Amino acid sequence: MKVSDENNLNGLKKEKRSWEATSLKADLEGRGELKKEFKTNSGIPVKRLYTPLDLAEKGWSYSNQLGFPGEYPFTRGINPTMYRGALPRIFSYSGYASAKATNKRFKYLLGQGITALSIACDLPTQIGMDSDNPLSRGEVGKIGVAIDSLADMEGIFAGMPMDKMYVSAQTNSQSIVILALIIAAAEKQGVSPEKIKARVQNDVLKEFIARGTYIFPPKPSVKLTCDVIEYVTRNKLPMWPICYSGYHIREAGANVVQEMAFTLANAVAYLDELLSRGISIDELPTQMVLFVAGMDFFEEICKYRAFRRMWARLMKERFKAKNPRAMAFDYTTGSQAEQYTAQQPLNNIVRGTIQAMVEVLAGVQLTNIAAMDEALSIPTEESAKLVLRTMQIIDYESCITNTVDPLAGSYYVESLTDELEEKATKLFEKVEALGGAIVGIERGFQQAEIAKEAYEQARLIESGERVIVGVNKFQEAGPVPIKLTKVDPKEEERQIARVKKLKKERDNKAVKVALARIKESALEGINLFPSILSAVKVYATIGEICDELRSVYGEYQQPAH
Repeated sequence: MKVSDENNLNGLKKEKRSWEATSLKADLEGRGELKKEFKTNSGIPVKRLYTPLDLAEKGWSYSNQLGFPGEYPFTRGINPTMYRGALPRIFSYSGYASAKATNKRFKYLLGQGITALSIACDLPTQIGMDSDNPLSRGEVGKIGVAIDSLADMEGIFAGMPMDKMYVSAQTNSQSIVILALIIAAAEKQGVSPEKIKARVQNDVLKEFIARGTYIFPPKPSVKLTCDVIEYVTRNKLPMWPICYSGYHIREAGANVVQEMAFTLANAVAYLDELLSRGISIDELPTQMVLFVAGMDFFEEICKYRAFRRMWARLMKERFKAKNPRAMAFDYTTGSQAEQYTAQQPLNNIVRGTIQAMVEVLAGVQLTNIAAMDEALSIPTEESAKLVLRTMQIIDYESCITNTVDPLAGSYYVESLTDELEEKATKLFEKVEALGGAIVGIERGFQQAEIAKEAYEQARLIESGERVIVGVNKFQEAGPVPIKLTKVDPKEEERQIARVKKLKKERDNKAVKVALARIKESALEGINLFPSILSAVKVYATIGEICDELRSVYGEYQQPAH
């Protein structure tokens, strides 16, 4: 530190003491403060005032903590011009009932200006069960679209050229089948895999930690995830074969620090497996999903900035990456319906707007927010359009996108970014000391940590210490003042009839051969993607394919801890 800098800081210390003894003291004696202690939603204490002293105490430097956009450590964003070069891509997470209903919704959204589509699958699809499985009863087409076979994927994209759009699916335990279906459906349109801009979430470890839609045990599940990544990487396809996801970790009750640490630990588990297959760290495509999962405006913004830095340092220092693109990643993000309330659903418009501003100020690449009615039902066309218009107004009218990382240099933002990085790094190192994400999951460590945090958050809301407008304060009685989507209860029977008809009329000899090859490949321990792609092309169903894998890997049962 230069002598002049030190003198300036000493002068600032004196000025601060003077302010505390005069202006602040008088205000505290007069008005006081609303609470004895102020904290972020993750429990990090927030000081009354932040000054250059807070940064100087930790040896903060511009080059080490910030740098320039598009350069290591990528705190300020992954591109030098950020939104001056391209606005964030707006996507819609949508799908319900049948392929036909989902196709209609997708076409509507494309007509309103959406730039990316993400398929929401129903629960049976997510856990590898066909619609005609007795265990699927009551869930077919309810929280997403039912996808049993290539016929459904073809129906979803009927009349929609798949080389002209960005396509994704939020599946994990059977993402290997879903991506095969996307590729096969595109080829039916005459679109080669090299022209498909596709993405699957494919982060199965967070299912064991938080959500529960796993099928197989952790180790074979990681194998399937990495089979997808390896296939896409070795064939140089323009796809994102995984999105390391903090979404459901946070939705299960984790705080920001846990979301960051556990997501990073999961990513390392996949990277270690891929490196063992001889894949170079510098050729792997990277995309991260850290959703805006709370209403703490600054904490959420700082989370994204801190995580970009953590990732860059991990890739450079631990994995010895040389390619700058390996040290940076595209952010896919959005708000969660879990943060929305069924009470006074119109309030969710405001919540979504705040969260959309977080996304843009944090420098994400692919953005979405939940619709106001998602705490109650699948969004209506009107509410889905309002989501799109909210993001378009922010992008085109707010002028937030005019400059790169406009909050950089804020004493509070930089201090909180540093603190989140420090705390998340310590928790990540704790998971690594246990033996990594898979060992931690098997021991129940991450699950237990999240459960404790979820209990504390529920206690704060129940006690009123954390205010949720319309829930524990400013309540109102009366019916929901908005129109809700109602799925035709006959859709389930129609979908069951369709899959039964398909199984009867397809070339079952070819299906039998293809399914046998999947089982052989699983027993041999080779990459399963080619055999699964061949199977879906002859209309083998998701349930049939997953049953072959179940016969080899078994099904996972969460142990009691």
